[in-house]
Amino acid sequence: MRWLIQDALPLWTTRGFDPATGGFHEGITQAGVALGVPRRARVAPRQLYAIETARALGGDLDPAFLIRAMDGFLAQYLRPDGLVRTLVSPTGLPLDDAVSLYDQPFALLALATLRPVVGARAETVAAALRDQLVLTLKHPLGGFREGPSTAGPMLANPNMHLLEAFLAWEAVSDDPTWSRLTGEIAEVALSRMIDPATGALSEVFDGDWSPAPLNARRVEPGHQFEWGWLLMRWSRLGGGERARRAALRLIEIGETCGADPDRNVAVNLLGSDLAVKDAGVLLWPQTERVKAHAQAAKDDGHPQSWTRLAASLAGLERFLTTPVPGLWFDIMGAGGEMMDAHARATSFYHLAGAIAAADAAVGGG
Repeated sequence: MRWLIQDALPLWTTRGFDPATGGFHEGITQAGVALGVPRRARVAPRQLYAIETARALGGDLDPAFLIRAMDGFLAQYLRPDGLVRTLVSPTGLPLDDAVSLYDQPFALLALATLRPVVGARAETVAAALRDQLVLTLKHPLGGFREGPSTAGPMLANPNMHLLEAFLAWEAVSDDPTWSRLTGEIAEVALSRMIDPATGALSEVFDGDWSPAPLNARRVEPGHQFEWGWLLMRWSRLGGGERARRAALRLIEIGETCGADPDRNVAVNLLGSDLAVKDAGVLLWPQTERVKAHAQAAKDDGHPQSWTRLAASLAGLERFLTTPVPGLWFDIMGAGGEMMDAHARATSFYHLAGAIAAADAAVGGG
């Protein structure tokens, strides 16, 4: 918590922020220098979520900063149809007007997170974005497509983040559309994305949500944890015991098949047989490991969940020991050493979420 509030929050609202445009930099080097490169649509809303999460946990920040940054994001990325464009220049000029499904849920998540700060305007913008998504990319079998064609491939990851965003809106809005869409995506995950033989959730599907060919299937431990965290939450809102059992199985797969006990970290990739295919280590799966075990510990109180939460926090903490406090390492080497590369701004979203989940578990909130 101290790291988030005292180190990360001040750093990413100063060196990580561009006051000239109201935008956020893509990353900061380990020497503390911001990257002057084009900015993807996912960066600003993920930063807004992380910064407001840190503020809500006790960080010292004027809410006017969040309003200014949200205004900057909407001005630079919002297209006339209500969706967000993919890329702008460091000066805020559009570089790619295309729509990536993956980017849309982060705009929705930021708007939900900032709803108490921004007011009703946040829901007006979010509802317009949501309705345009439903109009243009909704799949007839549930979930959302990458583009207007139903030929595929269908990807689990952006749908997972849409589930996260819809859950966030369900918590702050009386509009029943949010909960309906939450249930639809959760049902697709339970009935089509999860392999009934193993309980694992894959990444890529054909256009009718049928499994991709065996040699193309990917099982990411980080996403087993992340889906498990989301489905555990949804189980309390209407998913019931079926969702809870599926969530616990996903978390178990992530921990027993996807975590390296020697390094105490989650690895990158498993095959369809749940054997390790890529033992590399990135930061973000460690944060999702924390969130999953925190949610399980909060919900069931089992001693094993608390033990695993403690272990996952210890594994994550190693990524935060950096030359400039408030940064992080995004990649661990094969021997457990940290790779000297810039801290990706998008990782702040993962870290803030993990710290908030652990705090909620320990504090009972």
